[in-house]
Amino acid sequence: MTADEEGSIQESAAGGGAAGNNPGRTGGRSTASDTGRSGGASPSGSKRGSVAPRRRGAGTAGPGRPATDPRGDNQGRPTGRHVGHFVAYIVVALLALYLFNQFVLGPATSPSTQLEYSEFKARVSAHEILTAVIGDTQITGTMVNPDTQATELLDFKTNYRSGEDDKLISELQAAGVTYSLSSPSSSIASVLISLLPFLLIGVVWYVIYRRMAGATGRGAGGIFGVGKSKATQVTAEQVGVTFKDVGGADEAIAELREIIQFLKTPEQFARLGGRIPKGVLLVGPPGTGKTLLAKATAGEAEVTFFESSGSEFVEMFVGVGAARVRDLFEQARKAAPAIVFIDEIDAIGQSRGMGLTVSGGNDEREQTLNQLLAEIDGFNTDMTRPVIIMAATNRPEVLDQALLRAGRFDRQVEVGNPDLIGRVQILKIHSKGIKLVHDFDLERAARITPGFSGADLANAMNEAALLAARRHAASVAMKDFEMAMERVIAGLEKKTRVMNENERKTVAYHESGHALMSELLPHADPVAKISIIPHARGALGYTLQMPTEDRYILTRDELVDRIAVMLGGRAAEKIVLGTISTGASDDIQKATELARRMVMEFGMSEKLGSVRYAGQQMRYLGGMVQDSGQLSPHTQEVIDLEVKNLVTEQFERAQAILSEHRKALETLAGELLEQETVEGSAVQAALDSEGTS
Repeated sequence: MTADEEGSIQESAAGGGAAGNNPGRTGGRSTASDTGRSGGASPSGSKRGSVAPRRRGAGTAGPGRPATDPRGDNQGRPTGRHVGHFVAYIVVALLALYLFNQFVLGPATSPSTQLEYSEFKARVSAHEILTAVIGDTQITGTMVNPDTQATELLDFKTNYRSGEDDKLISELQAAGVTYSLSSPSSSIASVLISLLPFLLIGVVWYVIYRRMAGATGRGAGGIFGVGKSKATQVTAEQVGVTFKDVGGADEAIAELREIIQFLKTPEQFARLGGRIPKGVLLVGPPGTGKTLLAKATAGEAEVTFFESSGSEFVEMFVGVGAARVRDLFEQARKAAPAIVFIDEIDAIGQSRGMGLTVSGGNDEREQTLNQLLAEIDGFNTDMTRPVIIMAATNRPEVLDQALLRAGRFDRQVEVGNPDLIGRVQILKIHSKGIKLVHDFDLERAARITPGFSGADLANAMNEAALLAARRHAASVAMKDFEMAMERVIAGLEKKTRVMNENERKTVAYHESGHALMSELLPHADPVAKISIIPHARGALGYTLQMPTEDRYILTRDELVDRIAVMLGGRAAEKIVLGTISTGASDDIQKATELARRMVMEFGMSEKLGSVRYAGQQMRYLGGMVQDSGQLSPHTQEVIDLEVKNLVTEQFERAQAILSEHRKALETLAGELLEQETVEGSAVQAALDSEGTS
């Protein structure tokens, strides 16, 4: 099975400036044909072609537009109206609590019997009063329960004015009442003591009010700090990354150097009336170093760097995302000059017209996006303290157009997979701390890794060091890097997986068919290695093809040759074994996908003409949104028939070519059964032996 298929078809910027699909960068990673997969992608990557930047229509700021945020430094401070409302709430709440305590809570928690003073005197005479506490205005104590069946005592109280009854003490003594006198208390102190719980409640309420105000944008942090930005602030001294640590992105670096000049000497551009750009959007496939470029920009400019992710603004609480956006930009303005970097901005910047919410809905993600748009427009553009927002995404198609318009993200910088020179630069950077043999050829290592991103190259170099360490080598050799590259593409070898002889024979003829077709067809990439050893990613064998150069445009003849190579494995099985197996499932999937793209996307069908029938394609993630709703049933039937005819023709072509070279097929398969892994030169040797025999 081959992996030199769909990933090799790239986008182009040709034709009227519109971004189309460039059937060109063959670049899959070193392509690998694999046998035995029951589906799924083959272990290969693809190198995406660049897309010409599309000019966005947008309204620009007029000459009368203020240069500063109209909210200024007052953002986050409560207004006088808010303070007045808060004081009114506190007064009403304290009054309600006092009344509740006086008439509800107090009587409920300390019930007592209210006696008239005359009744109190009568009970004293009847020896029913047991204890008494005499105060200035009240007498309290305990008395005998009038209910003869009850055993507990009753509390009582009666009104009394001190000094009006001179005989009270003598009567209490005569009745044997245990009495005491309470000391006079200050009325102010008693009032304060009674109000203390309410004051504490008021303080707690005020703290909660302030935190909740922060959560809605009028303070910092919000309740429990959920409204506080989670961005990591890195000072200029702590960044530690410059453009010397970035390779394979010379064009992007050239664009960003202008941003650095804006940050370092903004007056140079303002002198002629120029406006400092507010935003820079980095777009490109995963693993190309967009985050590293943003850090390097901050390191070169020697300014503070705020690093955040789009997902950090999304929470379960309503309004939290917008609050975090406000807090992040407020921190950036205080630390200016600074760079704010939001990675994976598509998490919050998705288009509001994609049908995610019903009309009139109040989606949390949409609120966060609206706040982000407002903050970018309200950026303080003080020439002496500039702040620039940078963002990264590999899905620019889904971003809201309001986010991409001029005046917000003024610059879009594409960071694609590196070319040959870029791969050499990246390998030099990632091999600095690795001991290489003196004759390690970095240029050859770059040539055998087309389509690899910066992250893939770093992973391959690290994997090579690990493999060398496992064999206790003193340094990393070229063979270690080649093995590491194969591991990245096909996964770990599984030599413990035992196949019976019939399966080994099927896989050997299958891979020999791929290899011979690659060697015999004029537009196929040369073979580097063939193996029938099972690997971890489901492949029972693979044929590794090495493109000799980076490609950006592919012709129809080159594409049909690729389909023929993909189907060479099944053709070999049918010729030699007289039957077909499930080992070609992945090949069939890839061949069908490529044929369908030729018909629907590239306009390479004579019956359908140069018309695009495919849906929107993801520029960097390789997927496609199918849009079959606008196709008539007849057109869909014609498309299916054209795809079938294209695949069938190449399958029959592969059978015819391999039948002609049956002896070379037998020779190569026999060598694979004996050695399990052979180099690409074995293919030409098999063809040469066929000619001499």
